[in-house]
Amino acid sequence: MRGEATVLHADLDAFYASVEQRDEPALRGRPVIVGGGVVLAASYEAKARGVRTAMGGRLARELCPDAIVVPPRMDAYSAASRAVFAVFRDTTPLVEGISIDEAFLEVGGLRRLVGTPEQVAVRLRERVRTEVGLPISVGVARTKFLAKVASAVSKPDGLLVVEPDGEQAFLLPLPVERLWGVGAATAEKLHGLGIRTVGQLAELEEATAERLLGRAAGAHLHALARLRDPRPVDATKRRGSIGSQRALGTRPRTPDELDLFLTQIVDRLGRRLREGGRVCRTVVLRPRFGDFTKATRSRSLRSPTDRTALLLGIARGLLAVAQPEIEQRGITLIGVSFSQLARADSIPPELPIDWDDGMRLDSVLDAVRDRFGAASVGRATQLGRDPGWSTPVLPEHE
Repeated sequence: MRGEATVLHADLDAFYASVEQRDEPALRGRPVIVGGGVVLAASYEAKARGVRTAMGGRLARELCPDAIVVPPRMDAYSAASRAVFAVFRDTTPLVEGISIDEAFLEVGGLRRLVGTPEQVAVRLRERVRTEVGLPISVGVARTKFLAKVASAVSKPDGLLVVEPDGEQAFLLPLPVERLWGVGAATAEKLHGLGIRTVGQLAELEEATAERLLGRAAGAHLHALARLRDPRPVDATKRRGSIGSQRALGTRPRTPDELDLFLTQIVDRLGRRLREGGRVCRTVVLRPRFGDFTKATRSRSLRSPTDRTALLLGIARGLLAVAQPEIEQRGITLIGVSFSQLARADSIPPELPIDWDDGMRLDSVLDAVRDRFGAASVGRATQLGRDPGWSTPVLPEHE
């Protein structure tokens, strides 16, 4: 592990909403909500009124009736992300992108050329504000985990440096929810055991944490609580999964409508696989029901593939399994992800497939779209239908 604080975690503040406020001066200083049926992003002025990402639009407007609701502009967010990452990579070659609005940077080798890590962070924030027009928060620490926590604590539009001799004083009093990997269920379990701060978790023996939280999760969280995180900034890391989702509002949806949305999502993800020279082995369906609880259904193939026909068939099968629950509880969001990704040229040939007519048609659609573009040909069932929006993604490292 490093002996000094040389890792930066840079995280754009309320990214989508900040882009909207940047591009429309009348929105600056006012509560802004991106998205209608479901909140995709909220400005800090709206967050101060209780609005949160993934909240239903009706509730958000009740909490903040004077909020300005704007539709998402995914192309604008993608362009802003590319501009910010250009600043990151001009600062240091050691950049590990986490999402379109955050990254880790290793700057320990820049001291003689640029200055201390804190000076690098100050300059980085100035450049993002000046060149891209967006606020960004930066945490500086000895490990990736502490840097990420520091950037979160410094928000909005802040900078926080955690020096090695101040790590315990900074981390241990924080709530356990700050630990990387503690979600609502784990936090509830810890609270039930009387553990509310990181320091209280750190006081446990590792074996006790593993018994209470499970072997893997307990060991991971206990290590973080005791300031152990040897992971380096990995500038060559590629995504292990890709995904997309669509908010559906609260009105009932027919099976045909859900199949249409599912097909649109899988078509997009299949193209992204082939454009990146990737294949996937596992298809994951993530519905969110009418009571806003979530579920996960997954199935793995015998051999990784990038063929829409196979991937869509699996996704439809997963949706069919979830259909009885959807009919009973309703559905407000449908999401699909492809995981266990690999390079297409690194796997053996696929096993022989017994193609039906629908699968052959999907194969033809793949070939035509890959050669002439996504808009060159489409499914008749999607003519005149809203294609929905596709969340911007961080480009793969080449």
